[in-house]
Amino acid sequence: MSKADTVRRALADAEKRLAAIPGSPRHDAAILMAAALDMPMAQMLLSYLDTYAPARFEELVRRRLTREPMGYVVGRVGFWTIDLDVGPGALIPRADTESLIDAAVAHFGERAPARILDLGTGPGTLLLAALDQWPEARGLGIDASEDALAWARGNAARLDLADRADWRRGNWADGIEGPFELILCNPPYVEAGADLPPDVSRFEPASALYAGADGLDAYRALAPQLARLLAPGGVTCLEMGAGQEKAVADLFAREHFTIESRRDLRGIARCLVLTR
Repeated sequence: MSKADTVRRALADAEKRLAAIPGSPRHDAAILMAAALDMPMAQMLLSYLDTYAPARFEELVRRRLTREPMGYVVGRVGFWTIDLDVGPGALIPRADTESLIDAAVAHFGERAPARILDLGTGPGTLLLAALDQWPEARGLGIDASEDALAWARGNAARLDLADRADWRRGNWADGIEGPFELILCNPPYVEAGADLPPDVSRFEPASALYAGADGLDAYRALAPQLARLLAPGGVTCLEMGAGQEKAVADLFAREHFTIESRRDLRGIARCLVLTR
């Protein structure tokens, strides 16, 4: 085996090539190599640097160089306490969205919600994280996209949560019967025509990103629906975009919610906490 064939050399070469696109080239190369080897990154770095580089690694690097998002290239993303399979047709989970689960945990304390609703569930992100957090809970995930729901069902099965999760195609809360102790929602909130990175705009589903000229169309649809679904003592945790706190809060104040907000790890007001 020559040095050119090793994981170490392949990583160094990939780092140089990945420097041509935004991101962290060294870290991204390591993530891609670990995926190609189908092992944790730490194990790869500790024990496999001088082994043969798998042929699949080159394919993954080439895909990333087209600006395909890392989540799709690798096919799996960590979120809260679970790993979620992701691919075309489903919004890739972001760490910022964990602020919704964090807010829900803070609300319930030692209690646990019995029934959970996730509106715009995507690949099952929030519902499955919540079901993993509260082992006695059951939940319903709603999405307008059958592609997204297919990812959600697959994730539920792989995580052994399928017996506690139901999935339904729908338009937000239309036709849904409450009450739910916890309502989670990460709706689209990007303004139409916003200049998003190609990693996002060219690959992730537009229906999960854009929400009208001001990015507020989904909140306008949701505001009159949620009060009838929320159980006494329950909470709605709703994601919002940077700079949208006042506009979104005003919509829900008209529906007589008590409103607080929580910030994400970057200090951005990310989660609106709604109670009655």
